[in-house]
Amino acid sequence: MNPQVRAGRREWTGLAVLALPTLLLALDVSVLYLALPTLSTDLGASSTEQLWIVDIYGFMVAGFLVTMGSLGDRIGRRRLLLIGAAAFGVASAVAAFAVSAEMLILARAALGIAGATLGPSTLALISTIFRDDRQRAMAVGVWMSCFMGGNALGPIVGGALLEAFWWGSVFLLGVPVMVLLLLVGPAVLPEYRDTTANGPLDLPSVGLSLLAILPFIHGLKEIARHGPDAVPLLSVLAGLGFGVAFVRRQRRLDTPLLDLRLFANRSFSIVLALFVCGGVFLSGSTLLMTQFLQLVEGLTPLEAALWMLPAVAAMTASSLTGPMLTRWFRPGYVLGGGMVVAAAGFLVVTQVGHIGGLTLLVTGWTIACAGNGLPAALGAGIVVGSVPARQAGSASSVWESGTEFSLAMGVAALGSLSTVVYRDALPGDAPAEITDGLGAALAAADRFPHLVEPARQAYTEGLSLGALLCAVACTALGMAAAVLLRETTTKGEDNAEPAGQHHAGHR
Repeated sequence: MNPQVRAGRREWTGLAVLALPTLLLALDVSVLYLALPTLSTDLGASSTEQLWIVDIYGFMVAGFLVTMGSLGDRIGRRRLLLIGAAAFGVASAVAAFAVSAEMLILARAALGIAGATLGPSTLALISTIFRDDRQRAMAVGVWMSCFMGGNALGPIVGGALLEAFWWGSVFLLGVPVMVLLLLVGPAVLPEYRDTTANGPLDLPSVGLSLLAILPFIHGLKEIARHGPDAVPLLSVLAGLGFGVAFVRRQRRLDTPLLDLRLFANRSFSIVLALFVCGGVFLSGSTLLMTQFLQLVEGLTPLEAALWMLPAVAAMTASSLTGPMLTRWFRPGYVLGGGMVVAAAGFLVVTQVGHIGGLTLLVTGWTIACAGNGLPAALGAGIVVGSVPARQAGSASSVWESGTEFSLAMGVAALGSLSTVVYRDALPGDAPAEITDGLGAALAAADRFPHLVEPARQAYTEGLSLGALLCAVACTALGMAAAVLLRETTTKGEDNAEPAGQHHAGHR
């Protein structure tokens, strides 16, 4: 191993700087749910406006990830990161002091666009800073642990802030973090840009990417909320149609927004596909677990978050462990083994309601998250390490877009499945208020008290079936990873630097 490529104190300090916005982005998503009831009352937000306050951020992040990944490769990843940090800080302040629902929705949209610059830039810069395979894998593990930790700490931090301050305080979290990034980032982060990507961004490609991603994600969210009606299905199909048009345009361009040759890299494509599929089941099961804790066990959001901490801690620890295991095992075996461990955890969850309740659920979910954590950072490291450095920004944006897609698809798929099972398990004469969902059933408990317990049991049956499906899927994905990636290294198949790449170094 060449000691000259190993990272030193400056590089690890740079990682700490990059970890801050990652932690913040995860916090920003989860704290809003606690603040929503209070801010909706203060701003007079309608139910539709509340949905847009929650959803617009994710829509903008998903819609602009590919564009920002390509833009960072062109103008410089550090430059884009700092521009995004400044925009995120300003938008956070605007959101905190919003005086109307419309103003908050616009601020959240701006936060989403700024957030889309931060994710790809941080992961791509990690691949630039850490050239040693094992150090890069460990750095990605730290980066991913910050994201997981932020999701877990969000409800706790949000609850503490809302106890002491007004709802706008949850948005002000972003301001000092972004100021620190702007002050320290230029000193410890290297600049990198791809000098082979000449010319401006292709604006029609930007438009097509938005038209492909936004209707697709919106349709999946509506399917998860209301079932597979005609309008959301048409929205999904429209997104797919624009996606085809986007791909065809990229093939014709000399300098495309997204270089489709990325997908010719076997390691990149296989790991990405496996993780999108795995993310579907992880995100969908997370929805079922959190709903169970609050609706069946009757926990508050803060109490539910505290019960989920063991699972988050296990996932965080295992994400750091995965890269270490590659010293003794091939990455494909680590990826596959993690998925098999996750399958075992989901099998434990299938027994909730039969031989145990809350403790059994948390135990099984902790095992499942530990298994999912093992391949998480390792997979992200392979994705950015298996492509030339000049394409790391685009690779990072594709990886994070896949995460957004898997989140939406998982919630839609497992949410819809659990709803079908829930309705089928209810008594045949159950009124519409009960069949709409467990939340509606609990709201109507004063009128139908005799149906509350059957509704809880019906939801538990849906949870068990969803967990069984996750166990089967994780087993299949684990076997596929072990077979298809048995020859893959942490660096991927081809990480040679092509002619024309430019590394600006520290400046």
